[in-house]
Amino acid sequence: MLRFGFVTCVELGLSCMEAIYAEGGELAAAFSLQDDLAVQKSGRVYLDEFCQRHAVPLRKFRNVNDADALEMLRAADLDWLFIIGWSQIARAPVLASTRRGVLGMHPTLLPEGRGRAAVSWAILKGLSRTGVTLFKLDEGVDSGPIVLQVEVPIEPRETATTLYRKVNDAHRSLIAAAWPMLVTGRLTLQPQDEARASVWPGRSPDDGRIDHAMSPEAAERLVRAVTRPYPGAFFDRPGGRLRVWAATPFHGVRADAAERTADGAWIVPLPGGGLLVDAGDLEQMPAGQP
Repeated sequence: MLRFGFVTCVELGLSCMEAIYAEGGELAAAFSLQDDLAVQKSGRVYLDEFCQRHAVPLRKFRNVNDADALEMLRAADLDWLFIIGWSQIARAPVLASTRRGVLGMHPTLLPEGRGRAAVSWAILKGLSRTGVTLFKLDEGVDSGPIVLQVEVPIEPRETATTLYRKVNDAHRSLIAAAWPMLVTGRLTLQPQDEARASVWPGRSPDDGRIDHAMSPEAAERLVRAVTRPYPGAFFDRPGGRLRVWAATPFHGVRADAAERTADGAWIVPLPGGGLLVDAGDLEQMPAGQP
Protein backbone atom coordinates (compact mmCIF):
# COMPACT_ATOMS: atom_id res chain seq x y z
CA MET A 1 0.00 0.00 0.00
CA LEU A 2 1.39 3.39 -1.00
CA ARG A 3 2.17 5.94 1.68
CA PHE A 4 1.12 9.57 1.16
CA GLY A 5 2.12 12.68 3.08
CA PHE A 6 0.89 16.27 2.97
CA VAL A 7 2.49 19.67 3.55
CA THR A 8 0.21 22.71 3.87
CA CYS A 9 -0.79 25.64 6.06
CA VAL A 10 -3.77 27.07 4.14
CA GLU A 11 -7.42 26.28 3.50
CA LEU A 12 -6.82 25.03 -0.05
CA GLY A 13 -4.47 22.35 1.25
CA LEU A 14 -6.79 21.29 4.06
CA SER A 15 -9.60 20.96 1.52
CA CYS A 16 -7.41 18.55 -0.45
CA MET A 17 -6.70 16.53 2.67
CA GLU A 18 -10.43 16.29 3.33
CA ALA A 19 -10.99 15.22 -0.28
CA ILE A 20 -8.45 12.39 0.09
CA TYR A 21 -10.43 10.97 2.99
CA ALA A 22 -13.72 11.50 1.14
CA GLU A 23 -12.26 9.24 -1.59
CA GLY A 24 -11.48 6.55 0.96
CA GLY A 25 -7.77 7.37 1.10
CA GLU A 26 -5.57 8.14 4.05
CA LEU A 27 -2.38 9.97 4.92
CA ALA A 28 0.64 8.47 6.62
CA ALA A 29 1.91 11.88 7.78
CA ALA A 30 1.11 15.60 7.67
CA PHE A 31 3.40 18.61 8.01
CA SER A 32 2.78 22.31 8.57
CA LEU A 33 4.35 25.56 9.72
CA GLN A 34 4.99 26.14 13.38
CA ASP A 35 2.02 27.88 14.95
CA ASP A 36 3.70 31.27 15.39
CA LEU A 37 4.53 31.63 11.68
CA ALA A 38 2.41 33.23 8.94
CA VAL A 39 -0.44 33.98 11.33
CA GLN A 40 -1.54 36.82 9.00
CA LYS A 41 -1.28 34.69 5.84
CA SER A 42 -4.47 34.68 3.75
CA GLY A 43 -6.31 31.40 4.27
CA ARG A 44 -3.94 30.27 7.09
CA VAL A 45 -5.27 27.14 8.84
CA TYR A 46 -4.07 24.71 11.49
CA LEU A 47 -4.12 20.96 10.90
CA ASP A 48 -4.24 19.77 14.51
CA GLU A 49 -7.96 18.97 14.71
CA PHE A 50 -8.02 17.19 11.34
CA CYS A 51 -4.96 15.12 12.18
CA GLN A 52 -6.29 14.19 15.61
CA ARG A 53 -9.62 13.14 14.10
CA HIS A 54 -7.96 10.90 11.49
CA ALA A 55 -5.01 9.76 13.64
CA VAL A 56 -2.48 11.32 11.23
CA PRO A 57 0.96 12.06 12.72
CA LEU A 58 1.54 15.83 12.48
CA ARG A 59 4.94 17.51 12.50
CA LYS A 60 5.71 21.24 12.29
CA PHE A 61 8.75 23.15 11.10
CA ARG A 62 9.85 26.65 10.09
CA ASN A 63 10.97 25.86 6.56
CA VAL A 64 10.41 22.73 4.49
CA ASN A 65 14.06 22.85 3.36
CA ASP A 66 15.57 22.97 6.86
CA ALA A 67 17.58 19.98 8.04
CA ASP A 68 15.03 19.05 10.71
CA ALA A 69 12.18 19.19 8.20
CA LEU A 70 14.07 17.01 5.75
CA GLU A 71 14.73 14.49 8.51
CA MET A 72 10.99 14.41 9.32
CA LEU A 73 10.06 13.89 5.68
CA ARG A 74 12.52 11.04 5.21
CA ALA A 75 11.45 9.40 8.46
CA ALA A 76 7.83 9.35 7.22
CA ASP A 77 8.90 6.80 4.55
CA LEU A 78 6.60 8.20 1.85
CA ASP A 79 5.86 7.20 -1.72
CA TRP A 80 4.21 10.51 -2.62
CA LEU A 81 4.23 13.89 -0.88
CA PHE A 82 1.75 16.69 -1.60
CA ILE A 83 2.96 20.26 -1.07
CA ILE A 84 -0.03 22.57 -1.62
CA GLY A 85 -0.59 26.17 -0.55
CA TRP A 86 3.01 26.57 0.56
CA SER A 87 5.05 29.67 -0.27
CA GLN A 88 8.49 28.10 0.25
CA ILE A 89 9.97 26.51 -2.88
CA ALA A 90 10.95 22.90 -2.22
CA ARG A 91 14.59 22.29 -3.09
CA ALA A 92 16.15 19.15 -4.55
CA PRO A 93 16.64 17.24 -1.24
CA VAL A 94 12.92 17.62 -0.46
CA LEU A 95 11.96 16.51 -3.96
CA ALA A 96 14.14 13.43 -3.50
CA SER A 97 12.79 12.58 -0.02
CA THR A 98 10.09 10.20 -1.30
CA ARG A 99 10.11 7.12 -3.51
CA ARG A 100 7.90 8.50 -6.32
CA GLY A 101 8.00 12.27 -6.06
CA VAL A 102 6.28 15.41 -4.83
CA LEU A 103 2.99 16.76 -6.16
CA GLY A 104 1.72 20.33 -6.08
CA MET A 105 -1.32 22.29 -7.18
CA HIS A 106 -1.31 25.74 -8.73
CA PRO A 107 -4.46 27.86 -9.23
CA THR A 108 -3.96 28.60 -12.93
CA LEU A 109 -4.00 26.61 -16.14
CA LEU A 110 -0.26 26.01 -16.29
CA PRO A 111 1.99 26.94 -17.98
CA GLU A 112 0.06 30.24 -17.89
CA GLY A 113 0.38 32.20 -14.67
CA ARG A 114 3.29 30.61 -12.89
CA GLY A 115 4.22 32.47 -9.73
CA ARG A 116 2.14 34.20 -7.07
CA ALA A 117 -1.23 35.82 -6.38
CA ALA A 118 -3.01 33.77 -9.05
CA VAL A 119 -6.58 34.53 -7.91
CA SER A 120 -6.01 38.29 -7.77
CA TRP A 121 -4.16 38.41 -11.09
CA ALA A 122 -6.87 36.45 -12.90
CA ILE A 123 -9.37 39.18 -11.97
CA LEU A 124 -6.98 42.09 -12.57
CA LYS A 125 -6.17 40.74 -16.03
CA GLY A 126 -9.87 40.49 -16.89
CA LEU A 127 -9.66 36.79 -17.76
CA SER A 128 -12.83 34.88 -18.60
CA ARG A 129 -11.41 31.63 -17.25
CA THR A 130 -8.67 30.26 -15.04
CA GLY A 131 -8.17 26.85 -13.51
CA VAL A 132 -6.22 24.60 -11.19
CA THR A 133 -3.35 22.32 -12.20
CA LEU A 134 -2.08 19.23 -10.39
CA PHE A 135 1.56 18.67 -11.33
CA LYS A 136 4.75 16.96 -10.23
CA LEU A 137 7.21 19.39 -8.71
CA ASP A 138 10.65 19.87 -10.18
CA GLU A 139 13.38 22.36 -9.27
CA GLY A 140 11.71 25.17 -11.23
CA VAL A 141 8.77 27.33 -10.16
CA ASP A 142 5.46 25.72 -11.19
CA SER A 143 7.25 24.15 -14.15
CA GLY A 144 6.92 20.41 -13.56
CA PRO A 145 4.94 17.95 -15.71
CA ILE A 146 1.14 18.10 -15.48
CA VAL A 147 -1.02 15.33 -14.05
CA LEU A 148 -4.48 16.87 -14.47
CA GLN A 149 -6.14 20.28 -14.91
CA VAL A 150 -9.64 21.60 -14.30
CA GLU A 151 -10.99 24.82 -15.79
CA VAL A 152 -12.71 27.47 -13.66
CA PRO A 153 -14.94 30.10 -15.34
CA ILE A 154 -14.65 33.73 -14.23
CA GLU A 155 -17.80 35.87 -14.23
CA PRO A 156 -17.67 39.54 -15.30
CA ARG A 157 -18.16 40.74 -11.70
CA GLU A 158 -16.15 37.97 -10.03
CA THR A 159 -14.52 38.80 -6.70
CA ALA A 160 -11.57 37.24 -4.94
CA THR A 161 -14.04 35.83 -2.42
CA THR A 162 -16.11 33.98 -5.00
CA LEU A 163 -13.16 32.95 -7.17
CA TYR A 164 -11.24 31.62 -4.16
CA ARG A 165 -14.29 29.47 -3.35
CA LYS A 166 -14.38 28.14 -6.92
CA VAL A 167 -10.65 27.43 -6.84
CA ASN A 168 -11.07 25.64 -3.52
CA ASP A 169 -13.80 23.43 -5.03
CA ALA A 170 -11.56 22.76 -8.03
CA HIS A 171 -8.78 21.54 -5.73
CA ARG A 172 -11.20 19.00 -4.27
CA SER A 173 -12.33 17.91 -7.73
CA LEU A 174 -8.76 17.38 -8.90
CA ILE A 175 -7.89 15.24 -5.89
CA ALA A 176 -11.00 13.12 -6.46
CA ALA A 177 -10.12 12.64 -10.14
CA ALA A 178 -6.44 11.93 -9.55
CA TRP A 179 -6.66 9.70 -6.49
CA PRO A 180 -7.45 6.44 -8.37
CA MET A 181 -4.48 7.10 -10.68
CA LEU A 182 -2.16 7.69 -7.74
CA VAL A 183 -3.11 4.62 -5.72
CA THR A 184 -2.94 2.32 -8.77
CA GLY A 185 0.23 3.83 -10.21
CA ARG A 186 -1.47 4.69 -13.52
CA LEU A 187 -0.26 8.25 -13.59
CA THR A 188 0.46 9.99 -16.89
CA LEU A 189 2.66 13.07 -16.83
CA GLN A 190 2.49 15.70 -19.58
CA PRO A 191 5.45 18.12 -19.91
CA GLN A 192 4.51 21.79 -19.91
CA ASP A 193 4.77 23.78 -23.13
CA GLU A 194 7.48 26.33 -22.35
CA ALA A 195 6.51 28.42 -25.38
CA ARG A 196 3.19 29.20 -23.65
CA ALA A 197 4.62 29.87 -20.20
CA SER A 198 4.07 33.13 -18.35
CA VAL A 199 4.96 34.28 -14.85
CA TRP A 200 2.75 36.45 -12.64
CA PRO A 201 4.64 38.43 -9.97
CA GLY A 202 3.92 38.39 -6.27
CA ARG A 203 1.75 41.03 -4.65
CA SER A 204 1.92 42.75 -1.27
CA PRO A 205 -0.82 44.46 0.79
CA ASP A 206 0.47 47.83 -0.46
CA ASP A 207 -0.53 46.82 -3.99
CA GLY A 208 -4.14 47.30 -2.87
CA ARG A 209 -3.73 51.08 -2.91
CA ILE A 210 -6.37 52.87 -5.03
CA ASP A 211 -4.36 55.38 -7.01
CA HIS A 212 -5.80 58.87 -7.55
CA ALA A 213 -5.20 58.52 -11.30
CA MET A 214 -7.15 55.26 -11.72
CA SER A 215 -10.34 55.14 -13.72
CA PRO A 216 -13.44 54.12 -11.74
CA GLU A 217 -13.54 50.80 -13.61
CA ALA A 218 -9.87 49.99 -12.89
CA ALA A 219 -10.29 50.86 -9.23
CA GLU A 220 -13.40 48.71 -8.91
CA ARG A 221 -11.58 45.78 -10.54
CA LEU A 222 -8.78 46.20 -7.99
CA VAL A 223 -11.33 46.13 -5.18
CA ARG A 224 -12.79 42.87 -6.49
CA ALA A 225 -9.33 41.35 -6.97
CA VAL A 226 -8.02 41.92 -3.44
CA THR A 227 -11.14 41.70 -1.31
CA ARG A 228 -11.47 38.96 1.34
CA PRO A 229 -9.73 36.61 1.99
CA TYR A 230 -6.99 39.06 0.92
CA PRO A 231 -6.04 42.32 2.69
CA GLY A 232 -8.36 44.54 0.62
CA ALA A 233 -8.08 47.72 -1.42
CA PHE A 234 -7.63 51.05 0.33
CA PHE A 235 -7.74 54.80 -0.22
CA ASP A 236 -5.88 57.23 2.05
CA ARG A 237 -7.85 60.32 2.99
CA PRO A 238 -7.36 63.07 5.58
CA GLY A 239 -7.77 61.48 9.00
CA GLY A 240 -7.63 57.84 8.06
CA ARG A 241 -7.41 55.00 5.59
CA LEU A 242 -10.60 53.85 3.92
CA ARG A 243 -10.48 50.06 3.43
CA VAL A 244 -12.76 49.14 0.54
CA TRP A 245 -14.21 45.61 0.37
CA ALA A 246 -16.88 46.21 -2.28
CA ALA A 247 -17.69 49.19 -4.49
CA THR A 248 -19.66 50.39 -7.51
CA PRO A 249 -17.99 52.62 -10.13
CA PHE A 250 -19.75 55.79 -11.27
CA HIS A 251 -19.08 58.71 -13.61
CA GLY A 252 -19.77 62.33 -12.80
CA VAL A 253 -18.35 65.25 -10.88
CA ARG A 254 -15.14 64.50 -8.98
CA ALA A 255 -14.86 65.47 -5.33
CA ASP A 256 -11.54 66.60 -3.86
CA ALA A 257 -11.35 63.97 -1.13
CA ALA A 258 -13.18 60.88 0.06
CA GLU A 259 -16.57 62.04 1.36
CA ARG A 260 -19.91 60.65 2.44
CA THR A 261 -23.20 60.71 0.59
CA ALA A 262 -26.42 61.89 2.20
CA ASP A 263 -27.16 58.36 3.42
CA GLY A 264 -23.70 57.91 4.90
CA ALA A 265 -21.96 55.90 2.17
CA TRP A 266 -18.37 56.73 1.30
CA ILE A 267 -17.35 58.02 -2.11
CA VAL A 268 -13.79 57.61 -3.41
CA PRO A 269 -13.10 60.39 -5.96
CA LEU A 270 -11.35 59.45 -9.21
CA PRO A 271 -10.87 61.06 -12.64
CA GLY A 272 -14.25 61.39 -14.30
CA GLY A 273 -16.16 59.86 -11.40
CA GLY A 274 -15.32 57.56 -8.52
CA LEU A 275 -16.35 54.61 -6.43
CA LEU A 276 -19.44 54.32 -4.29
CA VAL A 277 -18.24 52.18 -1.39
CA ASP A 278 -20.74 49.39 -0.75
CA ALA A 279 -18.69 47.85 2.07
CA GLY A 280 -15.72 49.45 3.80
CA ASP A 281 -14.01 50.37 7.02
CA LEU A 282 -12.37 53.62 8.08
CA GLU A 283 -9.04 52.79 9.74
CA GLN A 284 -6.53 54.87 11.62
CA MET A 285 -3.71 56.01 9.34
CA PRO A 286 -0.62 53.75 9.68
CA ALA A 287 2.31 55.22 11.62
CA GLY A 288 4.48 57.46 9.48
CA GLN A 289 1.71 58.25 6.97
CA PRO A 290 0.46 61.85 6.61
